[in-house]
This record gives sequence, structure tokens and C-alpha cells, in this order.
Amino acid sequence: METGHWGSKAEFLLAVAGNVIGLGNVWRFPYLCYKYGGGAFLIPYLVFVVTCGVPLFLLETAMGQYTQEGGITCWHRLCPLAEGIGYAGQLILLYSCMYYIVILAWALFYLIFSFSSQLPWASCDNTWNTDDCVNLAAKNLTLNRTTLINSTPAATEFWERRVLSLSGGIEEIGKINWEILLCLIAMWVICYFCIWKGVKSTGKVVYFTATFPYVMLLVLLIRGMTLPGALQGIVFYLYPEPARLFDPQVWLEAGAQILFSYSVSVGTLTVLASYNKYNNNCYRDSLWLCVLNSCTSLVAGFAVFSVLGFMAQEQGIPIAEVAESGPGLAFIAYPQAVAMMPLPQLWAVCFFIMIILLGLDTQFVSMEAVTTSVMDLCPMILRREGRREIFILLFCLICFLGQFIMVTEGGMYVFQLFDYYACNGACVLFLSVFETLAMGWIFGAERIFDIIEDMTKSRPNYIFMLCWKYLTPLVSVVSFVCSMVEYTPLTFNRWYVYPDWAYALGWLLALSSILLVPGWALGQLFAGKGSLKQRWHHLCSPDPELPLTNKQRAEMKETTFIAEMEDLVRANIDEDENRH
Repeated sequence: METGHWGSKAEFLLAVAGNVIGLGNVWRFPYLCYKYGGGAFLIPYLVFVVTCGVPLFLLETAMGQYTQEGGITCWHRLCPLAEGIGYAGQLILLYSCMYYIVILAWALFYLIFSFSSQLPWASCDNTWNTDDCVNLAAKNLTLNRTTLINSTPAATEFWERRVLSLSGGIEEIGKINWEILLCLIAMWVICYFCIWKGVKSTGKVVYFTATFPYVMLLVLLIRGMTLPGALQGIVFYLYPEPARLFDPQVWLEAGAQILFSYSVSVGTLTVLASYNKYNNNCYRDSLWLCVLNSCTSLVAGFAVFSVLGFMAQEQGIPIAEVAESGPGLAFIAYPQAVAMMPLPQLWAVCFFIMIILLGLDTQFVSMEAVTTSVMDLCPMILRREGRREIFILLFCLICFLGQFIMVTEGGMYVFQLFDYYACNGACVLFLSVFETLAMGWIFGAERIFDIIEDMTKSRPNYIFMLCWKYLTPLVSVVSFVCSMVEYTPLTFNRWYVYPDWAYALGWLLALSSILLVPGWALGQLFAGKGSLKQRWHHLCSPDPELPLTNKQRAEMKETTFIAEMEDLVRANIDEDENRH
């Protein structure tokens, strides 16, 4: 049964751009850049772009376009031995679907409050504030270091006491925060209607969700660059510290950022590309999308650090004390800075609309990837009229019920557990190792080259073959081993240490995807028929029904022609012998 195609080339490009350009570009890359050597961080970043990011991006896009299959069944057709990579990728995506949307619920909560006449995180006279609260946005405020250490900023109190209603630890789950739950329901409803009709609805929605964040980013960039102290923030963001290049942690962070930012190894790109026509130029598309992604990260850094520079100058403190990453940047540092500007409501609305739209298409494209991959496993049942909508509704409900715990008073601790373990960079690195080994060596890098040339009518640069066979698996293995060696247990707010059972749960989440790869391969080897060598050969052989490239057709014609000629010669010899 047909899976359908994108309505136009633009729909595919916007869907991929919307998926790969997400919150990480705005709240993670700039912070990593500042923390790990400023401009010097761009060196390991670019090394990983060339050796891992772009080669994997192109590989997965080509796999989807060639097979026209989702993230699991494409492996079944190309290299059945490695089908576990498809299942592991979908499991990681399922985990991310469960926790990523909570961020959007928080952002929606902030957006609603951004319309109030007095921003609630810009004052200390609310019911949730404590005696230690200090309003950093107050004009007549004189601060010294002691005051700052002994007090809590109003924005932090709003985040921890009003939004999260934070409990003392993961052991104290507490009651459900109904306002956040309602915001969460609203986000699930939006995501459902973005993908319920498949590629038809997704293709139309991305025209807005993938382009509008750029308008917001541009507005915030111009506003940030015109603030006093902006230059100080930019210098801090990009000032190079070459000595940091000798720190392995810098390289690890660069590698993890590339894998997450480019959405590789989890099957999303494969699914999106499977809706392309066979002769789409995926080679050119991949290169331009990778450039767009990295440029967006760089520009977002200017928008973020110009504002942090302004905030540091207003408070008269070093910028290192206001720099944050992740939720800390989006829900504490940036709202705090916005409260110090003229027309704070306007900039808060712009910022939170941008955060919601950046996260929204990443979320619904991940949902699209999981549902398409599962539907491709049972097309006869799930691709019937009306079945898709019901299946997606069930998927949304299961994820929603699974994340109920994340909107409780102890929910933030569970959220961090998912973020740190279930969707860990090491898990994705592990998948990228086996993905490149399976496609580069078992399926054959030369065969991938022929396929891409057949689809795009242009032969890729030879460096891609070098990467698929040697560089990407080598770099990924080294990074994976280093990340295991450098592992530090998760802490929250730098002081809260999780109980042992929580760490065990975290490792269980991480290993659940990692062990699927060798587990599936071994299971298939033992379950197959014939000798071990025959089973191995069968599991390493691609589906004979796959489309033939022009080169394969020419080879088949040549083989047929030679065989026919041999038959003719043999027939003539037999005829001559019969005469004699």
C-alpha cells in the first residue's frame, strides 16, 4: 500500500528543517560554545560535522528515499542483521516524545502569563515568593555579592515555586500541577492535529512552524544587539580559549551536540525521506540542511548572549554568573533579562512563541517517525481507511499517561532522569557505530554510492565513502568509550543527589535501547534455519525486491547477454558435433 509523497519539495525541506532545528540550537549550542572555549569550540564542532554529522545525515536520507520505508522496515530490507538499530532508534524517539513535550507545556504556561500587565517573574509580592526573594528588574536596586548569594531572584522563585511547585526530591512525587497538565493537554491536541492525516497535514503545518521561529529569532537578535552590554556578551560567547581543545570533555560535548542537533541515528530522517520521490536530489538537500542547522545555532548564540551581556551589565556582575543552558536559560535567565527591558511583555511573547514553535515541529515530526515506522510493520492492518487517526490517538494517549508523573511536584526530577539517561548522547553514539558498520561494510559503501548516483544523477564526494567505512565508526567508538569513562551520575541543581534506585532506573532506560542492537542480531542468528554460515549470509543479504540502479541493470543485461552468447556458442558446438 502507498505511503504517500510530499506535496512539494519545499514540504520535505521544511519538515526536515523543522525537525533538526529545535531547542538545542537555541539553549544548548550557545552555552556549550561559551563553556568550552568560545570560538575554539567551533574546531571540534566542525570536525564532528564533517566526520559524523553530514555523512550520517546523507546516509539516512538516502536509505529512506531508496527503500520508501520507515525507520524499522528499511533495515529489514537493507540489512536484516541490523534491524535492532531501527527498533532502538524508535525507542529513543518514544522516550523523547514522552518528555520533550513537557517543555512545550512549561513554555505555554509562561506565554499565557506574558500577557499580564505585570510579569509575575518580575516582582516579589506574589503568594509564592519567600522573604529571600529579590527583584533584579527593580530600577533602584543596589546589589552586592553577599545580597546575591543569600537571596533568590524572583524569576527563579517563579520557576521553582509557581511553575514546578518543586518538592524535596524524586521520593516526594506530591500532587499534580493542574495548570501545567492543562497546558500539556493543549500541546498534545495541537501535535495530534499536526500529523493525524500523515504527510498531507504535516506537509502543510511545517510551512508555518518551520519558518516563523526564524522571524522571532531575527526580531530577538535585533533587539538583543541594540541593548547596552550586548558586545560584552558576544565577546564572552566567542572569545577563543585554545587550551580547552586538550580537554576530552570538549570533544565529547561537540559530538553529542552534533548527533542531537542533526537528529541522526534514530530514524527520523529515514521516515521523512521515505515520502520523497525516488529521483529527488537528496545529496544536495542534505548538504544545505546541515549548513542551515549549524548556521542557525551560531546566530542563536548571538541572540542569547547579547541579552545575557545586557543582563550582566544591568546587575553589575560577571556574565559567567548569569549564563545558563537548557531549561535554566529558557525559564529563568531569559525571562529575567526580558523583565529588565522596556516593553517586557512584547519580548516575552516573542521569545516563548519562538520556543514553542521550535519545539513543536521537533515533537510532532518525532511522533510522525514513530507512528510511520510502526505502521510500516503492519501495513495491512494500520494503513486501512481511518485506522491511522485511531492509532495516532492511542499513541498520544499512551505517551500522555506515561508522563503524568512529570507534571507532579517531583516531576522535574523524573524529567531530568529521562533527559540524562533515556535520550543520552552515548546511546545515539552507540547506534551510529553500528549503523555505519552495517551500511558501510555489510551492505557496502560502494553500493550506497551507486544508489545515490542513480537517484540524484550526481556522484557524492569520495570523502563520504571514507567516513562511512572508517572515520564515522572510529570517531563514534572513541567518543562512546570516552563518554562511558567520563560518566558522572546525574545531580539536580548541583546539590540534589538521586537515590540509588533512581540511578538504576536511569541506566535501565539507557540500556533498553543500547542492548536492542546486539540482542536483535543474536536472536535472529539463533532463530534462523540452516547452518550458522547460511543464517549469517541470509541476515546480511538485502531484499532482492529493492529497486535496481542503472548500473545493476546494465550489469544484469551484460550478464544475460554473455550467458545467451555462451548458450549460442554451446548450441553451435553441439550442432557441429552432431553433424560429424
